[in-house]
Amino acid sequence: MRTRRLTLAAAAGAALLATATLPANAGQADPEEAAVSAADLLAKVTSCSQISHGKYRTDQATPATVPVCGTKDAVFWTADMDIDCDGWRTDSCNETTDPWFLPATAFHQSDGKPLRSDTLPYVVVPSPSGTWDYRAAGVKGGGVAAVIYDDQVLYAVVGDTGPQQIIGEASYAAAEALGIDPDPAVGGAASGVTYILFRNSQASPIENHSAAAELGEKLAKEFVGGS
Repeated sequence: MRTRRLTLAAAAGAALLATATLPANAGQADPEEAAVSAADLLAKVTSCSQISHGKYRTDQATPATVPVCGTKDAVFWTADMDIDCDGWRTDSCNETTDPWFLPATAFHQSDGKPLRSDTLPYVVVPSPSGTWDYRAAGVKGGGVAAVIYDDQVLYAVVGDTGPQQIIGEASYAAAEALGIDPDPAVGGAASGVTYILFRNSQASPIENHSAAAELGEKLAKEFVGGS
């Protein structure tokens, strides 16, 4: 639910990778989890049937160049990755580490608490607007996504919403699992991140990454094998 964005062009390579360790179920991108390869998934999204009414910016200062594309089974886009550190206040995510920190996420754990960005891999969707409404595309909180970067596949959930005209953001844990600097102030990836969100999917409970990874692998196999 971020309202301001960091422009990554100047800072993308400047910071060291944070050394915080994720718990075992936090979603490290490993060969067993990513049995469907990055290449196989990317081959299915080489062409874009645009479903958004216009395109998105990756940051406030950049032009709108990113469309949301769709198939019958998924929606997808390729953009940058800004770091969402909202939700639980932790040593990694707080007002000191993140200038735009918010102690809330759009979607919540099964106990009603906000999500925890530094342990749960999740992606951020733009808030509904005339450009695109994720809800109309069968995307919802807890929906399953495949995030592809640098020949790696990470399964995540839809966990938060962002500005209406900006796209390309994921949680601290998602970035760390993919080897992207997760520092919310200066980290992220400037480009080359593909987000595939499977329509009408749901990991339950939303905070259980193992459930998302298991369902994500199944949906990815179906997506790759489909026509």
